[in-house]
Amino acid sequence: MKRKKTLLFASVIAGYLPMAGAGLTFENYLSLSFWKPVEVTPPSSTGLDAVYVIETMCTDAKVSFLANGASPASSVQWYKFSNLGGGYAQPVASTTEGSYSVARFTASDVVDSNGIGFIVEYDGRRYCYWVVNYFKEETHLRGLNISPELECDRTPLLFDGNAARIVYYTVNGVPTTLSRDMELIYTTLTYNEEKQQYEPEVVTEKLEYADGAIRATAPLCDTEFTLTTDRFMRQWLDEGHPQASGWVREITSPSFHTNAISATTRAIAATRDNDNEQRDDKAPLGGSGPVDITFVADITDAVVFKEWQFSRDQQFETIDIRIQELEVPHTFNDYGTTYVRFVAGNDAGTCDFIGETYEVYVGESKLDCPNAFSPYGSEGVNDEWKVSYKSILEFDCHIFNRWGIEMAHLTDPSQGWDGRYKGKLVPSGVYYYVIKAKGTDGQDYKLSGDINILKYTSNSESTSR
Repeated sequence: MKRKKTLLFASVIAGYLPMAGAGLTFENYLSLSFWKPVEVTPPSSTGLDAVYVIETMCTDAKVSFLANGASPASSVQWYKFSNLGGGYAQPVASTTEGSYSVARFTASDVVDSNGIGFIVEYDGRRYCYWVVNYFKEETHLRGLNISPELECDRTPLLFDGNAARIVYYTVNGVPTTLSRDMELIYTTLTYNEEKQQYEPEVVTEKLEYADGAIRATAPLCDTEFTLTTDRFMRQWLDEGHPQASGWVREITSPSFHTNAISATTRAIAATRDNDNEQRDDKAPLGGSGPVDITFVADITDAVVFKEWQFSRDQQFETIDIRIQELEVPHTFNDYGTTYVRFVAGNDAGTCDFIGETYEVYVGESKLDCPNAFSPYGSEGVNDEWKVSYKSILEFDCHIFNRWGIEMAHLTDPSQGWDGRYKGKLVPSGVYYYVIKAKGTDGQDYKLSGDINILKYTSNSESTSR
């Protein structure tokens, strides 16, 4: 029956919308104000309207609720609950002081627990709170050192002090962590995409609590670690209370020599704007060969070993080329896919980096020859003789007239013949080409054929043999 009561109570709280401005205030037994409590808004799933962290929970200290509704403060009904949840809440005696309804902490509240829950019923509504007794949860910072057991992705730190997990309880009695928001501050390196380099950056990691061992994200440069006290003590220190003069705001570790490494790589492909070269889009990198790509790696401080690796095997079980440079220009002449990656290591060989794998594809070769063109027939339209090609490594083309006189000699497939000989247009008629070429796939081309120069306007320049 008790379990059923707890669930019923929780459902009532979950359906309640709290009154604007409703909350608790605290005073100690000398009727002096507490240090300003730290108020935390918990998740709505907890059924709580607020969690309060007070510096010291004293016997007979007052906790007050402002009755700002239609009913008088005397109509407020108080309950308190423990870690069992609101279903086991017990009534609490209260008094009225003006517009405030006042309850008091008892000796058992202070001595026997690290916190207590309050339920306030007023104007047909329920307000639920949890109060943390910080005196029993107080942070103590004594020392911070580097663990000798270093890792590549994490740096273990040895914390000497007290900053254990703070737990509060929901209306249903579920233990929930109240984050201390301690700050671990250190310097690392981050990559600047615009400048294409690593730069120092101070980072802050939030810690819910510290229990003797802290594992920070491994910094990429030498640094010191600074650990601050929790957000509650920071607030009270910032408020300048004289009683806080003995508290320690932060501690700093000895200098740390990083062993962690990282790198950022990029591949810069050269482009060719040849109107007669056929495209090959089977892969992001490469296409019609030869393919020229420059590989660049930017590295962090602890990198000692560095190497670009080239392989025809995607698993890199066989590595064909190793180049120990950060910037490597390379020409890919062979048909098929080549895999390229950057690897790095630190001086002790304990941390490795393997970058992304670049796939460079060189397509099969093709070579087609047109049999006619028309110089000056219509400017910009079929007024130059060019082969259509893809992945041609070697190219040698001779063009002759019918008497065997060489009109042009082309050594690159991107070149064309404009129908001129010694600067003047040749007559229309039949000419001949002889081509020897070799493709990236090893295919040899031996081609020959006719080139028909079509007639052009009578006022065009011409010359005869």
